[in-house]
Amino acid sequence: MNHVAKQGQLQRSLQPVHTGTPLRVLHFYKTYYPDSVGGIEQVIRQLAVGTSRLGMRNVVLSLSRARDLEPITFEGHTVVRVPLDFEIASNGFSIAALKALARLADESDVVHYHFPWPFMDLAHFLARVSKPTVVTYHSDIVRQKMLLRLYSPLKQRFLRSVDAIVATSPNYMASSPVLERYRDKTRIITYGLDKSTYPAPDAERLAYWRDKVGIKFFLFVGVLRYYKGLHVLLDAVANTDYPVVIVGAGPIEVELKAHAARLGLSHVMFVGKLDDADKVALLTLCYAMAFPSHLRSEAFGISLLEGAMFGKPMISSEIGTGTTYINVDGDTGLVVPPDDSPAFGTAMRTLWENPDLAAAMGERAALRYEELFTAERMAANYAALYQELVARHAAVALDVAGRTSGN
Repeated sequence: MNHVAKQGQLQRSLQPVHTGTPLRVLHFYKTYYPDSVGGIEQVIRQLAVGTSRLGMRNVVLSLSRARDLEPITFEGHTVVRVPLDFEIASNGFSIAALKALARLADESDVVHYHFPWPFMDLAHFLARVSKPTVVTYHSDIVRQKMLLRLYSPLKQRFLRSVDAIVATSPNYMASSPVLERYRDKTRIITYGLDKSTYPAPDAERLAYWRDKVGIKFFLFVGVLRYYKGLHVLLDAVANTDYPVVIVGAGPIEVELKAHAARLGLSHVMFVGKLDDADKVALLTLCYAMAFPSHLRSEAFGISLLEGAMFGKPMISSEIGTGTTYINVDGDTGLVVPPDDSPAFGTAMRTLWENPDLAAAMGERAALRYEELFTAERMAANYAALYQELVARHAAVALDVAGRTSGN
């Protein structure tokens, strides 16, 4: 059986199985709402909301710098935060998390880890988690080469110990050397979004942004980080007049604005971090999505998927990750080589000068979202996986009990 057929069989097997007792799922990740609203947090949110609709109970355990750390209820699930003690290379540590993980895992049926986060691997062993475990493998570790060598033995032990690993796209599964080692226990479940959770923009807000940014513009949405390739986008629109709106803030914001100023890009507008209503207004109004991420740290691209959900043609780069699973070259948009400003600029010109082509690509992007990337589909697939793991553990426990009683 070829890999595509095998994955199709796996996906068909992952249909929700309804039981009488609500399954209790614990998610563990370093950051979550209300402290952080990044891509992984959005995935956990959509997953918790989606599986709650299937009758499951979700708890998210995360670290926080906030003072008031009482558990909160967020969109139907519980958020438990513990103090962040310190960070090393963006890797948060918390002594309190060890006790909290042990307690909450004991109260749960499944523990769902979100990788990468090296402290999480260590916490799994120190907390002696014995419940069924699944890891969503959001990304390889790309940048910290020296620390990766030190961390590698713990990482491999952790990934060997868990019951199932989830890759977020066939592209990432095929291109990750880490996932290749665990192919036998890796499933592919793509991210999904629920459009109904996004606020519909009112006429006044749409009019405000239309007046501010115009009626035809390229849009980028995301945290301004090194791997987002925004230098590629800025260089691509030098010597053009294509309006570009950049939504987001982040560690290289000052550097990017200085670069735009040096290039004299008066048609590029940095609007900062926006709330969901303003972001949706811009997603509604934009002509096309510009997503120039050029490194594998961009494992999927949630904001690219948001563009598809809103029926927008997309431009992205081929980096061997989920971005090209969302955006199919020549169908839902255009895909160019990474870190290639002339190619990115050519793609922008192609869409800009061919509005019928752009509109058709946007329509196909929306259809692809409906077919592959809904939150409902993601939740159903994960629900089936959770139930499979719980049933497997129960069968093993019964087998051990039977052999013990037979002695």
